Formats: sequence, C-alpha cells, structure tokens
Amino acid sequence: MVPDIQQQDIDAVVTVLQSGMLIQGFKVKELENNIAKYLGVKHAIAASSGTATLHLALIASGIGKGDEVIVPAFSYIATANVVELVGAKPIFVDIDINSFNIDKNLIEQAITPRTKAVMPVHEFGLACDIADICELAKKYDLQVIEDAACALGATENGKFTGTFGNVGSFSFHPRKAITSGEGGMLVTNDDELARKLRILRNHGIDIQNGKMEFVEAGFNYRMTDFQATMVNSQFQRFETILEYKNKLADVYFNCLKHLEKIDLPEVPGNKRHTWQSFHIVLDESTDRDELIATLLKQGIGTNYGAQCMPYQKYFQEKYKLPCETLFPNALRAYEKGVVLPLYGTLTKNDINLVADKLKNIIT
Repeated sequence: MVPDIQQQDIDAVVTVLQSGMLIQGFKVKELENNIAKYLGVKHAIAASSGTATLHLALIASGIGKGDEVIVPAFSYIATANVVELVGAKPIFVDIDINSFNIDKNLIEQAITPRTKAVMPVHEFGLACDIADICELAKKYDLQVIEDAACALGATENGKFTGTFGNVGSFSFHPRKAITSGEGGMLVTNDDELARKLRILRNHGIDIQNGKMEFVEAGFNYRMTDFQATMVNSQFQRFETILEYKNKLADVYFNCLKHLEKIDLPEVPGNKRHTWQSFHIVLDESTDRDELIATLLKQGIGTNYGAQCMPYQKYFQEKYKLPCETLFPNALRAYEKGVVLPLYGTLTKNDINLVADKLKNIIT
C-alpha cells in the first residue's frame, strides 16, 4: 500500500509547519467544514484516529458498564476493542459472506434488555444494509453508531454512509482513500451529541461564560493542523480518487470472474463502493497463507483483510464463543480471505499483472 501523497499535499503541510500553528486550529476547522458540507450533515468533529472517534462516540452516547453493543463478528479488532474499553460487552453477529457486512437478519435475535446500541461496519468500503438496520434500531430504541472507517464517500440509495445513524465515524489511516497518517472524523446532526464529542476530545474542556471549564474527564484526541491540511489538500481530488479505484476494481472483476477457486465480492446496484480493499475468499482446497507467501516472493504484497474478532485470543479467553458454530461466515472470511492490492498509485496494468500471477498460482 502506497498512499497517493502528491506535491501539493506536501506543500500544504510545509506551509502549516512553517506557520508554527501546529495543534488543532483553523485547518482542522476547515476540514470539519469540508466534510460536513460534502456529507450534508450539521456537525463534523475531527479526532486523532478512527479508533479514537469510536471511543468518543460510545462515551458521548452514554454507553458503559453493563451495556451491550451489537457488532459484526468480522471487522478490524478496534471495532470490538472500543466497546471493551468503555466497560460494555460486544455482542457479535455473523456476517453475510458476499458483502462481508453484518447480516441484518441476525441482529434482532441478538438484542437483549441490556442492548444499548448497534455498531455496524461498512466493511472494506461497502455500505451495509444500513437503512434497514436503522429501522430495526428505532423499533428497539437503540442508538446506531456507524463504523464507516473505510467508507467515506460510500452510499446506499444515494445517501452517504455515516449519515444514517446517530453518529458516524471515519478514518484517515494510510490505507484509506485520503489520509492524515493517523486521524479520524465523527459526523452527526445531533447538536448535544456534537457538543459532548468536542468536549471529550479536548481534555473535557467547555467554554462557559467566557471561561474555560473542565466539565468532563476527557482525552487528548485532537487532530493537528498539519494532519488536517494534508487531508484538505487530498480532499480536492477525492471524487476522482474514488472513481479511479472503482475502475481498478472493475479490472479485477473482469480478470478473475471465471476463476472457480475464489469468490469475488458482490456490490448491489443501489450502493457505491469505495474499495478500501479488494477482498476475495478462497475455496477450501487453497492454502491462504501459502498463497500470500508465494505472491510475496513474486513481488506482490497481499494480506488477510480483517479479523474474526471473537476468534482472537483476548475475546476467546474472555467469552469462549464457539466461532465455527456461531460465526461460520466471519471465520471463513478471516481464514480464507485475501486482500489484493488496490490503491491510487497503481495502474490498470499493475492490476492485470496481479490477477495473472494469482491465476497462475491457483489454477
């Protein structure tokens, strides 16, 4: 993965560094305004990482000890970690193996009197069935915290991910379409929730009667101005980046569609994918780790995509859930999944080369 950092982005960062105004300031505010306008929401709140945004969202939403939060069984481990960190319990739900997103049909049976929120993930940049999930959450008076870390710009029926629930969370990690190295963004239309998020990210500080007051036990989850200006610079070409990544994904589909030993991701016609990752699933006869090692020897870096979270050591030791029985799709996506290279500095010829190497190995 090579982030598409261009000279204009570097120049923007240098200008901020030379100004001496480095911490959260005008450039962070500019980025917040840009994201809010793009998504059509009232509030955007920048933070130091995508994980920090989820942590803040849970705390600001009043979720803590004794509460339960429904999460997909397949995601990057941060999704479940933040639930643990606020003292709540993650309730894992299996995924749809075709989309890698939480199976909406399994959510209702996971709801208990202790359930306070659903935290669906738009995995790899594809919107989950978020409108239906929000409707179900409304039925049970649950909050919806969207983990849209990979999905800035993704849509369902023309509406942006992150804007369906009570609050949405995005990441600017280097694997994302635009990056600040580390960084994240929360979005919401809830005025009071936005106020809490801003207070919590900055040591619990609120301005009351013109004075700075420490009103919460907050965090230092601020984004710097040089991070924000780098994202602002990339954001000017954001739609072009997404269009190009979709064209690269099309090359993979055309090259690999006849391979019987792999399952390709599916993209419903009512959704726009951002392709943070192009994730395939191998059949049982193919050794995933051996395939990754073979491709690496040929100069092609691949990896598994995300974790079956309840299968990881911490969660296994704590909850001892039988993943083979409860989460077969999440376990298969984890053990047989491979992420193929797809990022902005690749060419269509590069994608063809990767596809040819893959076909030679597994056919």
